[in-house]
Amino acid sequence: MITRRTLLGLLGSAAIPASLRAETDTALDSAFLRDRINAGELPELAMRLPNNPRVVDLKSMGREPGQHGGKVRMLIGRQKDIRYMPINSYSRLVGYNEQLELVPDVLESYTVEDGRIFTLHLRSGHCWSDGSAFTSADFDYFWNDVALNKELARGGPPVSLIVNGEIAKFEVIDEVTVVYSWSQPNPRFLGRLAAPIPQTLMLPSAYMRQYHKSHQTPEKIEAFVQEYRVDDWVGLHRKMSRQNRPENPDLPTLEAWRPTTKPPAEQFVFERNPYFHRVDENGKQLPYIDKVVMNVSSSEIIAAKTATGDSDLQGVGLGLPDYTLIKEAESRFPIKVSLWRRTQGSSVALYPNLNVKDPVWRQLFQDVRVRRALSLAINRREINQVLYYGLAHQSADTVLPESPLYKPEYSEAWSSYDPDQANLLLDEVGLLERNSSGIRLLSDGRPANITVESAGESTLETDVLELITDHFRQVGIALFIRSSQRDIFRSRTMGGQVMMSVWKGLENGLASADMPPTQLAPTTDDQLQWPLWGMYYMSMKKKGKDADMPHVKELSTLLNNWMKSTSTEQRTGIWARMLAIYTDQVFSIGTVNGGLQPLARSARLRNIPDSGLYGFEPTSYLGVYMPDTFWFEKEG
Repeated sequence: MITRRTLLGLLGSAAIPASLRAETDTALDSAFLRDRINAGELPELAMRLPNNPRVVDLKSMGREPGQHGGKVRMLIGRQKDIRYMPINSYSRLVGYNEQLELVPDVLESYTVEDGRIFTLHLRSGHCWSDGSAFTSADFDYFWNDVALNKELARGGPPVSLIVNGEIAKFEVIDEVTVVYSWSQPNPRFLGRLAAPIPQTLMLPSAYMRQYHKSHQTPEKIEAFVQEYRVDDWVGLHRKMSRQNRPENPDLPTLEAWRPTTKPPAEQFVFERNPYFHRVDENGKQLPYIDKVVMNVSSSEIIAAKTATGDSDLQGVGLGLPDYTLIKEAESRFPIKVSLWRRTQGSSVALYPNLNVKDPVWRQLFQDVRVRRALSLAINRREINQVLYYGLAHQSADTVLPESPLYKPEYSEAWSSYDPDQANLLLDEVGLLERNSSGIRLLSDGRPANITVESAGESTLETDVLELITDHFRQVGIALFIRSSQRDIFRSRTMGGQVMMSVWKGLENGLASADMPPTQLAPTTDDQLQWPLWGMYYMSMKKKGKDADMPHVKELSTLLNNWMKSTSTEQRTGIWARMLAIYTDQVFSIGTVNGGLQPLARSARLRNIPDSGLYGFEPTSYLGVYMPDTFWFEKEG
């Protein structure tokens, strides 16, 4: 086991000659920090690590211990995409490994009693990136000064910390131990800590207190409000504490790299966290790479710039249609490209908005015969052959074959190409009349024109929609495409202005029974098929509307049963029923899944698997593959 005592023996022993100590220090610490250490701004490595750092045994993972140095260049389509940085860095209290098993990460360990009492043990001596102590005080600050503060948390504590109306009981045991408990099981608690955007449990209290009115003078708070151009202290605190949007370089972090650039900017630079808690099996502090540079570029030219060697590591902004271009560039530039498998339940999916304001379309979309007809009208084989080179799997929007929950009947539900049956279903609904163009007429005489809206971020979505437009016309439905910025698109959907959306399918196609089935029932306001019902759940019945469809209500009941479950066997049965309902009722219309994702990288970049699973959840894109262990081989 590598401990601080071990490192102190290696780095600080007076019995070791100074020349040997320097050599050992250089081997374990990054030269990138040497000037700051020599200037007295940073202590030596042994004093920057926790007493018991997390040791990453690379050899046991089939990878190689690496060397420090270098910078990774990445391309992003807009400034907001710096949010990918903490997702990929993936430093979590508890996180998934490559086998999608939960393991302690920032935590030294944890225990669970009766599925309802969670004791979290921190690493003694662990520090935030600014050197301030990371202790139970940071959890106490978040809980008492933020989560329970009626101004900062107007709706009360986060929903994931409430079980059937019961708010968590939070206790500080000592400087490195905290406990969260409920009288009933909370099986989603640990999974939420491991999420791409995790449930916040702590904030760097030494830094954040200066922006909290309970810990700062009114005069200073007002000065900060003016300086940072926010409305009040609540806006100030929120702006300065955003951990998932690394826009504040002064905010201490536990991630492998810390931000150094304030927006607006065309280039965002992240530098290694001197106090990062992981080391390799030889005691060398991670990350190996010193800098990550994210250059803002037009989304339309990310593939072209990647193909000319302008990126050292690129998945964002690339799609399967870009593979040929980038693969051909391997012969001209020192890059390599691999094909990983995407984790979504569908690479591209359609979402009829069951909460759309238009009463005629709302009634139609809430009729399962219409949703089934639209699904049957899609020629998935053509989509697969034309856009995915026949390499994807034609399927409803559901879990992938790699998931232990997979059943063929979920994939096959209403996903065959059968325009004759689709026409019969639409006739049965009452859409019998057509205009001179062959488009069906609604009950109020309007043509059955569906406008499908998107965030305009994917050319693949557009290509799929162009094919589906032809498919739908064969059953008398006209499809029109409208793109807008993501924020506007989401806002319009929640407002009931969007009839149908296009997006990725189920985010987590690799689900296991112990992962919460929240994506199968209304839980958030950004679920495109039922945003008002999701808002109702998310706001604890304070906003939105309660679902009024029997099958949706059953999904919500089953989700509630999962939240009370105490065994994997119970959860497996609940997942099976929910997947059966979701696919049979076609609440989202899938096309193909198991699609391939190009991942381009510098030919010198090591420890990146040739194949992997790529998606937001549960893998956090590159997160479970630990980018802090990637390293550059020396040139020549």
